[in-house]
Amino acid sequence: MAAENPVQSLQKEATCPICQEYFTEPVTLECGHNFCRACISQCWEGSDTDISCPQCRETVQRRNLRPNRQLANMVEIAKLLSLQAAKGAGEDGLCGEHLETLKLFCEEDQTPICIVCERSRAHHAHTLVSIQEAAQEYKERIQAQLKTLRDEREKLLRLKVTGEGKSQEYLVGRQKIVSEFQQLRKFLKEQKRLLLAQLEKLDEEIVRIQNENVSKLSKQISHLSKLISELEGKCQKPASEFLQVRRGETEAPIPWVLKSHLSYPSPLQTLCHLSAPNALILSPVNVTLDPDTAHPQLVLSEDRKRVRRRDTRQQLPNKPERFDTWGCVLGCEGFTSGRHCWEVEVGDGRYWAVGVARESVRRKRQISLSPEGGIWAVGRWWGQFWALTSPETPLPLSRVPSRMRVCLDCDRGQVTFIDAGDEAPIFTFPPGSVPGGRIRPWFWVGLGSQLSLYP
Repeated sequence: MAAENPVQSLQKEATCPICQEYFTEPVTLECGHNFCRACISQCWEGSDTDISCPQCRETVQRRNLRPNRQLANMVEIAKLLSLQAAKGAGEDGLCGEHLETLKLFCEEDQTPICIVCERSRAHHAHTLVSIQEAAQEYKERIQAQLKTLRDEREKLLRLKVTGEGKSQEYLVGRQKIVSEFQQLRKFLKEQKRLLLAQLEKLDEEIVRIQNENVSKLSKQISHLSKLISELEGKCQKPASEFLQVRRGETEAPIPWVLKSHLSYPSPLQTLCHLSAPNALILSPVNVTLDPDTAHPQLVLSEDRKRVRRRDTRQQLPNKPERFDTWGCVLGCEGFTSGRHCWEVEVGDGRYWAVGVARESVRRKRQISLSPEGGIWAVGRWWGQFWALTSPETPLPLSRVPSRMRVCLDCDRGQVTFIDAGDEAPIFTFPPGSVPGGRIRPWFWVGLGSQLSLYP
């Protein structure tokens, strides 16, 4: 058998037989055995009879406990030797109490321990695993957390890139809107110049026609005055001479000017025909409501120009095109090109929305009242007027109209809402917002509200 390591032998001699740890305040009994003062006191606690040595069972006297200072010094030397031996072997993890290598891990206390701690009462009934096994398990947990953190970081990086891209798109869209507004302003300024020039020509033409009519009327008045004088002179002649006048002389010469017609051109009619080739022309549409799409709680008028909401559902066929959750209805008319407009009277209703929707907009179950769901609209609920730009964050608007004009430009992919009362703009979904395809008028009606349509 190999010889025992001297350091280990010294550690064994410096270990209390009761607690199996380094001696703390060692004392010597009459029999010569050594124990920690606290350990032997606890062992004899409650015993009034003769006491004995826990190791050899020899009867001893309690008062004959002698401190063993030499053994205490030897314990300190053993601790230093154990520390030096561990450092020489390259082992950094040492037990702070026993100066032993930390080779085990306590699952209950979540701490590394040495083999001396393993034999102690503190860890006697605990679950112990090797420190390498515990470290491997914790490494796997950390790796899993690292993967989650890396995924989160990658997600945030993608969101950052997406946000920067959207910001750039917004800046480009803003510049485009400003440029288009400047072009429109320039166009309107040119149209104003052309119309004023044509109005000036129209004024000159009206003055010319008026002068010609006055001249013609003056000539006819002069001619009539001459005829009146001649006829009055003939009436003054004697009967014999008067009857010699031929019949035709009293009928043919009279010019019935009342049968003639003098007309002046209407300035309004003239202006209506003075349009430049590229003028913005909106075609008024006589929108009617499609009963096949109406929610069962919506009641349409006979001419399908008004709609209101009732408390109970009607017994209607559940067609694929009918809205079954939201109180919506579509217009019968659909548009794929051109510029169109119609007006909707919303009155003082508190729950409603008006706009346009794709032909393929979702009809069943929950729908998204936003461009993502194929709907471009404005609406009112909970006392606030909104532009339905997003399902989570709609844009609040300041003014609530009682009658509104919806303007759809299919060629530009744009929808504009205007207050029909004072022609003030309310909100515009910018060009390109509405994709291609068939677009139809869209309406949502809440309880206590009624919508009426006008071309």
